[in-house]
Amino acid sequence: MEFLKKLRNFIWSKHFLKHTGLIFLAYVVIVGGTILILDSYTNHGQQIKVPNLIGLKSDVARQRVEELGLKIEVLDSVYNPDIAAGTIVSQDPAPTSKSSVYVKEDRIIRIQVSKKTRLVEMPSLLDKSQRFAESVLKNRGLKYRIEFKQTSEANGAVLKQIYKGSEIKEGKRIPIGSTITIIVGRNEGGTPVQVPDLVGSTISEARGRLSGTSLSLFIGSCEGCTNAQDSTSAIIQAQSPEYMDGVMSPSGSTVTIQAIKN
Repeated sequence: MEFLKKLRNFIWSKHFLKHTGLIFLAYVVIVGGTILILDSYTNHGQQIKVPNLIGLKSDVARQRVEELGLKIEVLDSVYNPDIAAGTIVSQDPAPTSKSSVYVKEDRIIRIQVSKKTRLVEMPSLLDKSQRFAESVLKNRGLKYRIEFKQTSEANGAVLKQIYKGSEIKEGKRIPIGSTITIIVGRNEGGTPVQVPDLVGSTISEARGRLSGTSLSLFIGSCEGCTNAQDSTSAIIQAQSPEYMDGVMSPSGSTVTIQAIKN
């Protein structure tokens, strides 16, 4: 009982009450100040509508966004030949009118804009036949023009590939629709020969059939081949120039084949 009496007297003493009051006041000041600072720093309660930027030119959209205290960032460009270059095709976050989402000042709106040009990688056409090179360029969406150069070797094969006056290497990215000049070797001498039908033969058999002619064999691709044995026994699936009964090819022509591991 004596202990409880002393404890009660201590709790109600001016010294205890004074320090308890100071602790409570400090708590209120610290917590309240922190809340006020966070509200100010995070713009608590602020709501800005995200405008709809789809279809606007990027410079117009930037001006509109900055007037609202927001920022804009271009993520990337998307190939779309049907609309003007620089037109916004997507945005994040979406417009408030569609998403009901509001943002605060300095929020970044990320956009994608359209472009009319798409890049493709330049293929390697060197030593390929003219027909094969033309087919590859068409599939890549590239245009081409043919120039011939007198040569005693590689008749009908591509000697150089040129873009804008300079030789272009494989893998170089260029706009789709670009024109590539391919220099094709031409050997006017020799008697035209019939290109045999090699489809269904092995590469080894094809080499044997061409060995007695002025034609040469070039392996354009060999799917699944990992060693020399695979390449020898692989089955030919396609060839260029194709076999056509009665149609002759210039002496020294190159027959390009595509094969698959047997």
